[in-house]
Amino acid sequence: MRHKPLADTRFFFATAPLPCPYLPGKTERRVVTELFGRDSAKLHDQLTIAGFRRSHGIVYAPACADCDACKAVRIVVDDFRPGRSFNRILKRNADLIAETCAPMADEEQFKLFVEYQMARHNGSDMAKMDFLDYQALIEDTPVETVLIKFRDDDGRLLAALLADRLSDGLSAVYSFFDPAASRQRGLGSHMILWLVKKAREMRLPYVYLGFWIEGCDKMSYKARFRPLQVHTTQGWQDLFG
Repeated sequence: MRHKPLADTRFFFATAPLPCPYLPGKTERRVVTELFGRDSAKLHDQLTIAGFRRSHGIVYAPACADCDACKAVRIVVDDFRPGRSFNRILKRNADLIAETCAPMADEEQFKLFVEYQMARHNGSDMAKMDFLDYQALIEDTPVETVLIKFRDDDGRLLAALLADRLSDGLSAVYSFFDPAASRQRGLGSHMILWLVKKAREMRLPYVYLGFWIEGCDKMSYKARFRPLQVHTTQGWQDLFG
């Protein structure tokens, strides 16, 4: 999809082409801008609604010359109803305690982050991150951001979710979890379900899930959270049905 920069384009730039991490044989480019100053929260809102995604102190969107497979997606909170599989996940994780904290990194989180990367994304750039890189991922934010930690009855950290507060929703920035525990618990899905519940409590209409690519196994879980909307050149539209 082609993303048009909003209003003032002086601070937008395109990245150099790099191998696409999701589609073999493809290259990716992004249009990027920094978030800074007193209006950073407002700009973050506007750009997220326009299909952008935050990482650290920047927001970005795909700007690939010959591909528009990446789609920004969001869950419609009021219309979402968990089916049987999601209810089973909620039941399996009923013992977890969710703690909402300031976005501050520590060694306990980093250890879990490394375990997750080695199991799920071994060989990726994120798997090569050291503690300082991880600290920047968590703490480098110019907008309202929280870190939600999920612990079991023994106090063991099983999962963590970095999320931004928007004027119309919550945005899942990044999450990671214990790979072994997740085989039974479905921790990735549980964290999204938790965000939907929290957004409903806060009377926020959407949960933003970042980008989705049809047919990409790494992103297939997002399509299960229906009703789902996708950002298009005509604005947000229902993805299914």
